Amino acid sequence: LLLDEPLGALDQKLRKQMQVVLKRLHERLRITFIFVTHDQEEALVMSDRVAVINRGRLEQVGSAEEIYDRPSTRSVAEFMGVENFFEVRFAQQDNGEARFESHSGAPLWAQFSNGLALGSNATLAVRPEAVRLLLRSPHPAPRNLLAGEVVEAIYEGGSRRWAVQLAGGERLVVREANSRHPAAEAIPRGTRVHISWDPAKSLVFPHESPLRLNSRGPLTR
Repeated sequence: LLLDEPLGALDQKLRKQMQVVLKRLHERLRITFIFVTHDQEEALVMSDRVAVINRGRLEQVGSAEEIYDRPSTRSVAEFMGVENFFEVRFAQQDNGEARFESHSGAPLWAQFSNGLALGSNATLAVRPEAVRLLLRSPHPAPRNLLAGEVVEAIYEGGSRRWAVQLAGGERLVVREANSRHPAAEAIPRGTRVHISWDPAKSLVFPHESPLRLNSRGPLTR
């Protein structure tokens, strides 16, 4: 059964109700559903397997958890809600962690180098919800620690979202639940802050071509 964005015209409440109806229908009929959507949350909720296609190219196929936690390319990460990207160079391997340098020279750390050779260029990314907003520099300083200024502060109901302009010129988005940051309302635009995240939350993408569909054979590069 092909469903081409069947819930796109519905309001949020009705859309969530119909998602449950369709999942129950799928379980009862026990036939293949191909569900087309541009909504990342809907893709995760509805699917046993997710296929991400970008400009006619199949970039990744896997479970919802695999696609969300381990996106294989930048475009897959963008579809899954990643907003923060740095163009970097692989500079050092140290105690199982990889150090990268951004264009501004800022050191950025990841748990894995994703098979890169030293000196290689790559893209390092981090999810907004993985970044912590700090009013003062912690001691001792963690691996990933950058200074900047809040240029945008948005209340989203259960969470708040900030855009932080970094000293090197990059802009980084932070999203935190209100319950996790009780002093959130005291961080308006213009506040000088520090941001930090665990190297295990860094995603590293080598500069390479994605998978593409080959009608005469298996998936190729």
